Amino acid sequence: MVKRAARFLAWCALVAGLAHLYLRPAPESAASRLDSAISLTVLTQAGPVSMTAAQWLPGALAAEMPASFESEALKAQAVAARTYAMSAHRHAEADLCTLNGGCCVAYRDEAALRALWGGSYEKNMAAIEAAILATDGQYLTYGGEAIQAVFHASSAVSTEASAAIWSPAPYLVSVPTPETPENTPGLVTTVRFTPEELSEALDISPAGDPAAWLGKPVSDSAGRVAALTVGGRRFTGSEIRGALGLRSTAFTAAWDGEQFVFTVSGHGHGVGMSQYGAQAYAAMGWGYEAILAHYYPGTELTSLSFR
Repeated sequence: MVKRAARFLAWCALVAGLAHLYLRPAPESAASRLDSAISLTVLTQAGPVSMTAAQWLPGALAAEMPASFESEALKAQAVAARTYAMSAHRHAEADLCTLNGGCCVAYRDEAALRALWGGSYEKNMAAIEAAILATDGQYLTYGGEAIQAVFHASSAVSTEASAAIWSPAPYLVSVPTPETPENTPGLVTTVRFTPEELSEALDISPAGDPAAWLGKPVSDSAGRVAALTVGGRRFTGSEIRGALGLRSTAFTAAWDGEQFVFTVSGHGHGVGMSQYGAQAYAAMGWGYEAILAHYYPGTELTSLSFR
């Protein structure tokens, strides 16, 4: 009986040890002196996990931006992600999550990155870590507070103002952005729907000639679709984007005689820093400080300091 109890206790200890290893975040770099002082609670599949920004940032930066991007673009993304984490309180039990990139910030752990990068893991992670260490402890503030440093994949011509889809913020306004089809893969995409598919997706029951279903779109200050009437029902651009799975609200819609054709520019909500825009500016010689000042106008690049 004593031996059986001892074996049971040993088994419990083994399980607890494995669980600890599974939940333990990646080791932080000793050089990340300031990031190591930023405490976060991150919601994972296994539940809330406490970690530092130094432990969280590599997986977040690697998931959000290609490691092959220019170093200044990677630095800009590192600052934006760090700032976002410092100001985010999106969950009752955690500051942010790793469950869904559409909710908070995308994240990949070491196993996922090794599977994705294969033999390029060491080279790619070196570029990621260099960007993080070069901006150690740096974040964006407005009025002395960390900003909501949202970002997106790409925009065409200009970014979106937060006031168009969320609450207004003085540093989240529409600004020019340099993406082109040549420097941004998939900048322009096309999606087609039959009348039946469109009716089902938008939950409408229009009658008559489909050529008359589309009203004249209402554009916002950034040139994106603020509202569009389809089949007699008025939708916001965001509602149409969500229902039809479009990559952004910067779209045109037309009837070609057989299908409805939606031509979409950019990818994401369009607010804040464009990641491909940051890459394009970095390729032009811009430093990360200039990139951040452009996409978050009026903000100040601030650094933590030990007292």
